[in-house]
Amino acid sequence: MTFFTADICDEHSDKVAVLGPGYSNYGGAGKCRGEIVTLALDKNNSDLVSLLRDEDGTGKVVVVDVQQAYYAVVGENLMTFAHRNHYAGILVNGYIRDTAQIGDIPVALYALGTCPRKSILATSGARNVPVSFGGVRFSPGAYLYADTDGVIVTAEKVS
Repeated sequence: MTFFTADICDEHSDKVAVLGPGYSNYGGAGKCRGEIVTLALDKNNSDLVSLLRDEDGTGKVVVVDVQQAYYAVVGENLMTFAHRNHYAGILVNGYIRDTAQIGDIPVALYALGTCPRKSILATSGARNVPVSFGGVRFSPGAYLYADTDGVIVTAEKVS
């Protein structure tokens, strides 16, 4: 991938929203870009499991909002599903685990941090709804670009 978020910000400053600080990449890919698929979770990741395991993710980045609850929603198994189904990346407004195992899986995984605990409550989430965090509104069908400088969103593909 030959894009850089800094260059996109320079060239399209009026079209770019920049995610606030605090998110780090834990995945094996150093950058990602793609069409946004959103998922708002409520204390359980079963909807995310189904999405990553069962659907083609070519050219897509999954944006997951878990309202920063302190439990992990992505780990080795979900990253393996994401890789098998060709997702470019995952952005979690929350926490992940299995960092020793996922570092070699070539999918970008941005999150606030790590937590060894997973949620076991059975609840459902909402898919393809706008979610907002870090000063950015993520809408289904918009585009996300992420690299070592940060995460940015545009309403349409610019690179």
